[in-house]
Amino acid sequence: MTPLTEFIFLSVLGSIFTILFSSPWRPWLTKRLSQHTVPFFSLFKGFTLSGPVLAGSTGNHHTTEALNRHKLDTIHDLSDCHEVASSFSALVKQDGAGSWPPKSNHNERTWPAILQAYKEIYHEMAPLLPAENVSLDDTVNEQRIVEFRSRFAQLLTQKVDLAGVEKLLRAADSGRWDIFPKDVYNGFYCCLAWCRHAYRWASIPVVRLAQLEKSIALPEELVVPWNSMQSHFGLDSESGNNMSNLVLNFNTAGDYALKINTGLSSLVQSSEEEFARIFHEVEVLGVPIYSSIIEGIVAHARGDKESCLEHVRDIRDQLRPLLSSYYDRVHDARIARSVWLSRVQGFYAWGVGHQNSTNGEWEKFDGLSGNQVLLFQALDAFLGLEAYLPKVIQERNVPVLQRRFCEVVKRHGFRSELGNEGIDGKIKREFEDIVKRLRVFRSAHRTRAKVYLTQPAPERLPMTAGKSLLKEDMEQSLVFLDQFMVGRLLQTV
Repeated sequence: MTPLTEFIFLSVLGSIFTILFSSPWRPWLTKRLSQHTVPFFSLFKGFTLSGPVLAGSTGNHHTTEALNRHKLDTIHDLSDCHEVASSFSALVKQDGAGSWPPKSNHNERTWPAILQAYKEIYHEMAPLLPAENVSLDDTVNEQRIVEFRSRFAQLLTQKVDLAGVEKLLRAADSGRWDIFPKDVYNGFYCCLAWCRHAYRWASIPVVRLAQLEKSIALPEELVVPWNSMQSHFGLDSESGNNMSNLVLNFNTAGDYALKINTGLSSLVQSSEEEFARIFHEVEVLGVPIYSSIIEGIVAHARGDKESCLEHVRDIRDQLRPLLSSYYDRVHDARIARSVWLSRVQGFYAWGVGHQNSTNGEWEKFDGLSGNQVLLFQALDAFLGLEAYLPKVIQERNVPVLQRRFCEVVKRHGFRSELGNEGIDGKIKREFEDIVKRLRVFRSAHRTRAKVYLTQPAPERLPMTAGKSLLKEDMEQSLVFLDQFMVGRLLQTV
């Protein structure tokens, strides 16, 4: 299929889906498609997009949503047959509110009244977070940080009924999702994560004075519900994570919700959103890959190597549009190098901690990292590669159901069992192609990361979100970071 033909086909198909799925015929159509999913979706077998599916593009959004719904139904149908399917189904049902990427409700008018205060505070504080003009004066920055945190704490005290919030969270813990729906739970988790990161930094760009803080006392209104929700997701980090701050920061229509740089130029705001979209879109485009990983494992377990070959081949094919979503965004025309380091990246860091009450040691928590992304952890597990993140970091920042899914994938991985001849040899070569694509991606990421990290940010010390403060200067820091990226590149074999 030529690019022009593919574009026309997608445009027409997207229009059809948009009309049908937004019309009174939707319930009837959904029922009929669920009854005839195999013949209907077989039309798309072997068909892959030559470019990324843009969340927020109406036609493509509905088309992708329908195809992903079919994939999730397929996984659910296999959940009684194999634990790799049941583990992913549990993740979708419990953390995803019945979908993947997870449903996240950011319409506060539908939230329980007791929680709406947090969104009201977000709307008041978001415009105060970014500083239009960057200051290098510690005295000026200290005053700004104190005033921001003081106003934030005041609003929390005035507006939040903490006892009522705790009662609502206990209802969720007891499974009362009728009182606290899961998609609202996810939206509130994201809002709470935004509030904590905003309070922690108190200014964007992040400034040296805040970076040098060793600990920070957050208001109880940001601590009590956070501890409850982190326990729900099986985490113990004080920082937000890839799921809380990025993936859940999009509603079901693909709209970006909670912003860092409210009121600044379109260049800054669009760069912020384009960066965040990468992480959400990876999970959108990752659903067919999760499905193929699961179906490939099930087929291999059943001894159906022909089907196994098809599923592994599908993973290779689906990697192309998924990785393209990264290549097509991470360049200066979409994410401006002049603003990313100072205006975007710093917000996702953390870099403070507390004394461990058990062993007395100081624990520092890092912030978000691309290494927390589920899709790449699952692929590494399927390929038989060792996890990049140490166990303690995984347990702090990667939700427990995501960790379990990857553990199950790794346990049932079969790459090492394949021979070199016949159907085994064909499957093995598909694995090798997947590895090659991941190596190219990781090499490209290494190159582009250096370009973005070397941009001037005189108001701050060298820092990444996922590893906090680095060396004293950027040149030394890049050598330090390169060791990690080269190490992972060499492990991708």
